[in-house]
Amino acid sequence: MTKLWLIIQREYLAKVRNKSFVIMTFLSPFLIVGLIVLIAYLTQVNDSEKRVVAVLNESGYFQQEFEPRVGVSFVQFKDISLAEAKDSTQAMGFSGLLHLPLAEPLEEVARRAFLYTKEAPNTMVLEKIEGILEEPLRQYRLQQLGVSPEQYAQVRDTYEIQTATFDGQVSGKGINEFKAIVGGAFGYLIMMFIIIYGGFVMRSVIEEKTSRIIEVIISSVKPFQLMLGKILGTSLAGITQFIIWIISAGFLMVLVFLFLDLDPALLMGSTNLPPGMEAGLDADNLPTDETTLLLMEEFIKIPMALLIGCFIIYFLLGYLIYSSIYAAIGAAVDNETDTQQFIFPIIMPLMLAIYVGFFSVFSNPHGPIAVGFSIFPLTSPIVMLMRLPGGVGEGGVPLWQLLASIALLAVTFLGIVWVAAKIYRTGILMYGKKPTYKELYKWLKY
Repeated sequence: MTKLWLIIQREYLAKVRNKSFVIMTFLSPFLIVGLIVLIAYLTQVNDSEKRVVAVLNESGYFQQEFEPRVGVSFVQFKDISLAEAKDSTQAMGFSGLLHLPLAEPLEEVARRAFLYTKEAPNTMVLEKIEGILEEPLRQYRLQQLGVSPEQYAQVRDTYEIQTATFDGQVSGKGINEFKAIVGGAFGYLIMMFIIIYGGFVMRSVIEEKTSRIIEVIISSVKPFQLMLGKILGTSLAGITQFIIWIISAGFLMVLVFLFLDLDPALLMGSTNLPPGMEAGLDADNLPTDETTLLLMEEFIKIPMALLIGCFIIYFLLGYLIYSSIYAAIGAAVDNETDTQQFIFPIIMPLMLAIYVGFFSVFSNPHGPIAVGFSIFPLTSPIVMLMRLPGGVGEGGVPLWQLLASIALLAVTFLGIVWVAAKIYRTGILMYGKKPTYKELYKWLKY
């Protein structure tokens, strides 16, 4: 145990005293905040850009429809020819010219309408113009079928059913997705930590192996102790760096957003409405505060103590499993180039957990796919955290699934560490030979 502690201490101090580690620890928060601010600023600039479309309306229709929309405004041309309108549009640098010819009936006007642009038209502009023309055209067609505007308004009125739990608590759309995003943030943090600091463990093993220092160390320390010490020492250094990043980046972000007066909602894309919605945007279409209040209530109800506690358990077990594999790979190869054939099988379960987890938990957090991935050890640290914001017990994750997931993760950790130690013990002293999967299997028998 004393030797293990000395190895952990050596690895930790070697990492935190490294110049590049110190520089990146204090420089990274500025880079992260700078990138986030740049994205927010570019989004703000992009949203503030307004495209201008000229309209030459020679028909008797669409007289009141071309009002300014989100991101698009219109300029009306009157009493000029189409050729003159094209020249004026290009001379003024407008995005395009919409021509509505003189024709009857409305169907014919819409059929012969053209949008002229210098190059391929912007998709957003096209969708807005199509949305403007579609509504009167739809009303015209229904009138031809004998449907009055009042009847059409009644038919078009949307319906949303009220929802509540059996206990009488009001619920609504998007609650599952919201909870999955909250839990997914914790899972994504685990994935990033594994990829970044698991790679550190692997490179540390390769460096000591290629410099032949390992031959001296291995004479006085068991390979298993050396591997575990490297993993724990590197992870402690990584946790130290992560804590500094989170605290300093959070503080910097608050200061920068307050100082530059940027809207944090820009990062969430809240200003981007679904295509076609802006065409009929009015007071009735604007979102109310009820959904926001409901989401705030659901956030307050999330069992944060349970979520943080499980995050620590899954974080430690998940990281130890994957970092053991990284250490075994580092011991098996002579240089970082040879690791490429082994890296993808390691990262694939993590990527699968993120993407499949989001899709399955969003739609059905208690479905077979979500349950299976939350119990399978290589994906459970991410997927189970996506399900846990719903709580444990009735309406949430069944207790047996949570316990089975942690138990399987612990057993898998012991198995992976045993396998990794066998590969580490043999591979750490092997030089000049590029290992294959068949070769690794042989090492397990030694």
